[in-house]
This record gives sequence, structure tokens and C-alpha cells, in this order.
Amino acid sequence: MSENIHHHIHGSVGHLSLARPRAINALTLDMVEAMQRVLLEWRDDPAVQAVLIDHAEGRGFCAGGDVAAVRRSVLEDGGAAGRAFFREEYGLNHLLFTYPRPVVAFMDGITMGGGVGIAMPATFRVATENTLFAMPEGAIGLFPDVGAGWYLSRLAGRIGPFLALTGARLDGAECLWAGLATHYLPSDALAQAKARIIAAPDAVATILDELSVQPPEARLTRNADKIDHFFASDRLEDILAALEADDSKWAGKELATLRSKSPLTMKVALRQIAEARRRHELDPRPLAGGVEQTGRDPGIRRDDAAAFAEEMRIEYRLAARMIAEPDFAEGVRAVLVDKDNAPRWNPATPEGISEVKLDAIFAPLPHGDEWAPLA
Repeated sequence: MSENIHHHIHGSVGHLSLARPRAINALTLDMVEAMQRVLLEWRDDPAVQAVLIDHAEGRGFCAGGDVAAVRRSVLEDGGAAGRAFFREEYGLNHLLFTYPRPVVAFMDGITMGGGVGIAMPATFRVATENTLFAMPEGAIGLFPDVGAGWYLSRLAGRIGPFLALTGARLDGAECLWAGLATHYLPSDALAQAKARIIAAPDAVATILDELSVQPPEARLTRNADKIDHFFASDRLEDILAALEADDSKWAGKELATLRSKSPLTMKVALRQIAEARRRHELDPRPLAGGVEQTGRDPGIRRDDAAAFAEEMRIEYRLAARMIAEPDFAEGVRAVLVDKDNAPRWNPATPEGISEVKLDAIFAPLPHGDEWAPLA
């Protein structure tokens, strides 16, 4: 069992805590596998009625996956260990999405990348004044994964593509407004929330409702119309052209942000979200489970395990191929290794990326290499 995962059972409630504070709880393969083992054990234990997931200490719930280790794998073993990490991480995401007991994720502090993948499948997602939510993969030549195609495609308007392309950081109030969080609690109420849930695990929704407070104004509301306008297209070239044609400060800032990201990553992310949206629009199903949300409710609920598994299968294809692209090693080098924040993307412009290239990245993997849920 990983020393970076603490697990306990309090009465009839399972409690998982991420405990790698010096790395802001960035996920390693052994952490992912440890969480799988514990959750599977609790899933088969009828005495466990609910599960709490939080972090033991430090300033963040989870900063993401250990992408530096994945980069080392690409350089040392052709990415075999990196692919193994994503396979198991996505298995954890799917396990949480299909979990038969209520799961409460406390997104107190930094919640990015792989941390989003742990929080979003939870039945209840609690934001606080400390929450800092983002999918920043574009800065390292990756793409928004861990189920992001499912979640971001269900956000209202064009919030999803905007978050995927820019890596914008949302606070807790913005997460609640967008529907990424189900509740907003002050951080000093979290201990009380956990204690009350442990005492009454059949009343999780009522307890969180009673402890919720009115958050500050969600800053994202001020720019929602701009986002819907400038990020309206599923073509990266159209989005860049729309921002370039506007002389406002906001458009200039977002244009500069996009110019700093990997063009390949952005094109993959746009197609990923567009295809996910088409799948759930063509095959609408009544939503089940979860709780009613406020704001621009995207319907992020456990509505179809098979459809979510298909999303993870597609994202694994993308991950297996994207980590082999030059932009991934270069992005991690620029942001996490040398820290010069001056990546040299290849191709350097959207025009250098053909539809044939994208088709190859999205294509099914060879027989036997495709992702599948945990047994």
C-alpha cells in the first residue's frame, strides 16, 4: 500500500486521504493502484455506506498526475510506464464514476488535472474559498483527460472549450456556478461536514445542503457572453481569428494565452469535446443519481456507465499517442524540468496540423491495446 494514501473506516464511512503534500498530492502509479484496491475492497463491503475523499495536509487536494515521471518513461522505455499510468488512472476514474455508494470529494485547494479526475466522478463535489480548479494540460503538450471530454462537453455554452484551451483557473464560487461543484462550504466547516456524514452516512445530501453558504459572485459570469462569442467555433483557426479581430483587453489576454499553448493539444481538445458533445446529444438519456445543482447546470451525474467507459477508451487512445508526440516532452521540459516556460512547439502553428494527423491520433488502438474498465 502506498504511504502517500491514507485510508480508514470510521463507523460505516470509508475515508481516503491523499498524502503527498510536497508534490501537492500529484498522483503516482502506486497511489492510483492503492486507491483502486481500497475502493474495490469497500465496494464489496456492505458495511461501508459512503466514501469521503480529501487530502491529509498541504495547500492542495491534488495538482494532477506525475507527468514528469511519464516524460521520463517516454525518454527511457518508449512510454510503456506512462501508458500503464494512464490505463490505471482511467480505471480509477471509471471506478469512481460507477461507484455504488455515495462518494464525497472535498476540492479544498488546488484541484487540477488528475485531481479533477478524482473529484468529478464523485456524487458530491464540495468547493470552498480555497478551491483552484483547472485543466492546464495545454501548457505541457497533453490534452484535458481523466474524463474531461465527458464533463467539459456538458458545461453550458462554450465554457468547456474555453477551459480546455486556456487552462483558466476557477475559484470555488465559479465551480459552483458552472456546475463543476455541487456544494460550496467554508473551509472551516469541512471538519464538521465529515463528522456529521460519519455519524449519519444516509443523510449526506441533507448535511451538505445545511452547511452550504452563499458564495461570492462568480467572476466567470462577467465573461460568459464573451466566451460564448469568441470560442463559438470548433475550429481553432476561427477562435484565434475572432480574438485577433477584437481590440479589447480581454480578447488580447486570451489570445496571448492561446498563443502560448501547443497548437496540437488545442486541436485535439476541441475535437475531443466536440465529438463527446455529439455523442451525448445523439444519444440522450435521462439523468439519474447525483443532486440538483445551481447555475449553468451541465448535468454532471452518473447517468451512463457504458458511455463514460467509451469516453475513457477514446481518451486512452489520445493519451497513448500524445505522450509520444514531441510537444509532450517539450512542454514538460519547459514547465517542470528546465522551468524556462519557453516551449518550442512542433508544429508551431495550427495550420501545420492536418485532419489526417488528427484522424491518426483518434483512431482505435491495435487489438489488445485498447483501454477497458477494471474487472
